[in-house]
Amino acid sequence: MMAYAEALRRSAKWRMPRRLARLVLIVFGIVVGLPVGLVLLYRVVPPPFTPLMAERWVAHGAVTKHWVPLAAISPNLVRAVIASEDSKFCSHHGFDWDAIDHALAKDAAGDKVRGGSTISQQTAKNLFLLPDRTWTRKGIEAAFTVLLEELWPKRRILEAYLNVAEWGPQRFGVEAASRAEFGKPASALSISEAARLATVLPNPRRYHAGKPGPYVSRQSKVVAARMAIVRRDHLDGCIYDNSA
Repeated sequence: MMAYAEALRRSAKWRMPRRLARLVLIVFGIVVGLPVGLVLLYRVVPPPFTPLMAERWVAHGAVTKHWVPLAAISPNLVRAVIASEDSKFCSHHGFDWDAIDHALAKDAAGDKVRGGSTISQQTAKNLFLLPDRTWTRKGIEAAFTVLLEELWPKRRILEAYLNVAEWGPQRFGVEAASRAEFGKPASALSISEAARLATVLPNPRRYHAGKPGPYVSRQSKVVAARMAIVRRDHLDGCIYDNSA
């Protein structure tokens, strides 16, 4: 009887580490496997919703979203967004360290900061997170940014960004924005229209591209001038096929 009890005791000692290992594997699978799985899935499948879409739907009861492939988006809009948001998009690996240093310096000086986030970082935030300003969120955003840069081509990152960003109140995706603001598909956007949409993108719930106020009218001209630097041939091999 004593021998049997001792055997049970020893068996219990061995079972505890196995249970702990199983728990560690489950946690690892959730923390690492789920994000990687979502990133791989969204590389080929348009995301059905994002956390911000869900938040807007809960608060307002409805959202407008319309996903279109990059081929159905005007090159003018592509150039405008890159010129306005992230001129180094095709050359960096997810983070623009010069822009981040500049933003931190302005923040330390008490100046108003627009931010140093790249399109890759904003795509990570828009796809998987809510736009709060905590350091925890920024850390998770950085991890997703690395995953996107490693597992997606630049073309897909930009395509997702243009389709899941909020371009107006409860309005997601440039196709929905273009039709609402200009009554035309995103494929038909002119240089000036694309520049105005890119201008309102940082604060689409305040500014309007279709009926621009003084700020949008002024800043969109700056964006249009920057677009001349981001020529189509600069984007070949990054956004567009060299043979296209």
